[in-house]
Amino acid sequence: MGKVRKQMKLLFKQRLFSWFDSYDIYDEGGNTVFTVEGQLSWGHCLHILDARGEHIATVQERVLTLLPKFELYAYGEYLGCLKKELTFLKPQFTIDCSDWTVDGSFMEWDYTISSASRGHVATVGKELFHWTDTYVIDVADPSNALCALMIVLAIDAEKCSRQ
Repeated sequence: MGKVRKQMKLLFKQRLFSWFDSYDIYDEGGNTVFTVEGQLSWGHCLHILDARGEHIATVQERVLTLLPKFELYAYGEYLGCLKKELTFLKPQFTIDCSDWTVDGSFMEWDYTISSASRGHVATVGKELFHWTDTYVIDVADPSNALCALMIVLAIDAEKCSRQ
């Protein structure tokens, strides 16, 4: 019998009182899985820490680009660049290191992350009526949770830059 992969759900909540972008990411049981801390820089720079508080990833905005771009790093390695595509009505992003695409809804609250070769990767939904930005990330394969989180952080930072 083959292995059954369990879907993973993450709750992404921005901290209410923080000088820089700060987020706590919880699993369905309310346990902290990741924390995210912003760093003062030109463009967004977000450091992702694991549950033990160790730095594991970075999302760094490239500045002075025509369309928004974010460099993704995990465990000291450059993974690739998330780039916003020129589209009308619905946002779309591509990742140059994989066949993943990110398609957003008209209101920019819901996103679907898909792989051309493997299908559904994750869905992201913004929960309304909260004091801070709150997203639910449903990841089909838990091994993709960190990459899905980095994508959500980059999209949130891009939206923040526009506002």
